Amino acid sequence: MNSPIITVIGSINTDMVTVTESLPNQGETVIGDQFKMKPGGKGANQAVAAARLGANVQMIGKVGQDQNGADMLKALKKENVSIRMVETAPKINTGIANIILSNNDNRIIIVPGANDKVTPEYVSQFKEDIRNSDLVLIQFEIPVDTIIYCLDLCNEYNIPIIVNPAPAKKIASDYWSKATYITPNESEYTQLFDFKDRSSGFNDKLIVTKGAHGVSYSMNDEYMTLPAYSVNAVDTTGAGDTFNGALAVALSEKKPISTSIKFANAASALSIQKFGAQDGMPTRTEVESFLRK
Repeated sequence: MNSPIITVIGSINTDMVTVTESLPNQGETVIGDQFKMKPGGKGANQAVAAARLGANVQMIGKVGQDQNGADMLKALKKENVSIRMVETAPKINTGIANIILSNNDNRIIIVPGANDKVTPEYVSQFKEDIRNSDLVLIQFEIPVDTIIYCLDLCNEYNIPIIVNPAPAKKIASDYWSKATYITPNESEYTQLFDFKDRSSGFNDKLIVTKGAHGVSYSMNDEYMTLPAYSVNAVDTTGAGDTFNGALAVALSEKKPISTSIKFANAASALSIQKFGAQDGMPTRTEVESFLRK
């Protein structure tokens, strides 16, 4: 079977990760344990996750004209993610994520930088590449206009599209119906979808990740929860991105939704056992071995 073609349209960041035992209160200074700079960005993370699991992945995005940008392109290329549709934007910095890890949890501040230049006009240059994809995956670290453009394009050409609404941003309700699946975490679900007047069938688009509490989804408007696997969590950064990348791979291989979610849940569980958003992302062999056990 040929590897599916997955197009990821989204952010490319440098993660600046600080590990600390305790978080400072307002006006307080604390001593941290360690600091590292890692490849990141929800788009890049999801592209790497999908590529490690065997998909043919192409990335659409932008980096800045700086060393961080050069390093991020090198990292994507090393992971066999196609970067021919990633442009270096002049006179702007590569996006960064300031990540604070404490007690197996994280707090993140994003500065978009070049990601704000991933406009509808830029993405439209690659319309034919998108049309030839088996599946498209987008997140919300790029402009809202671009998200809407991608939803319209995929809807027009009947291309499956997974929307990971992170961080949560409001869009017109009509556009949610154009997504094949929507993958918020609990917080994003509450902000965007926790209302009762949805039409029948919309629930089946929602796949809600709940960390240690597993994943909730529905089939034919019947709710189900898949429990999380019990593992030793080292760093939860990138767990959601691993889930989305793995879900995209399984769905693009035409696996049933319940099987696809189980596969993605396993990949996510493996990812949190190592430090760094991308460092812990598993290979196909690792996920299949984990599921057999």
